[in-house]
Amino acid sequence: MKKISTFIACMFIAITVFGQKYFTKEGQISFYSDAPLEKIEAINKRVTAVIDFESGKVEFALLIKAFRFEKALMEEHFNENYMESDKYPKAIFRGTINDLESVDIQSPGTYPVKISGDLTIREISNPVELEANLVVDQEGIAGLATFSVACEDYKIKIPKVVIDNIAKEIEVNVDARFQPLVK
Repeated sequence: MKKISTFIACMFIAITVFGQKYFTKEGQISFYSDAPLEKIEAINKRVTAVIDFESGKVEFALLIKAFRFEKALMEEHFNENYMESDKYPKAIFRGTINDLESVDIQSPGTYPVKISGDLTIREISNPVELEANLVVDQEGIAGLATFSVACEDYKIKIPKVVIDNIAKEIEVNVDARFQPLVK
């Protein structure tokens, strides 16, 4: 009987400790450049992310080369000329949900939150504040956000020849479906 009680106590502790962390390896981040001469879109469906609902910590990581474009030449220019993805292979966001107390992961609904943290692209980190929605349903938790990134903040150089083809600020969309992290 004592072994069963100990086992149940350990399971309860494990659920309590790990039950507040949610994870995905299949999040999506897309971006959109709306410039006078050209519209450019790309999507990355291999984004890894974790949310810790006890601490409010959030982290996203992605490989730059996993972005897919409509045209192969755009993808090549993006990786070689602008992002230098062989030299700078990853982008990372580390932040905190500022109003965590407004989210009840046990109750279905949409919870608007504010998140602040640091976005690192090309090994350059800048503070970012954004609004997001956490959607709790029977399938887990979805994280949705849209924000802008200025190319110059990350020293992404745009040649004068194509300056009208690429927006100075890029719209970024996040769509990640999280599941409980179980160890």
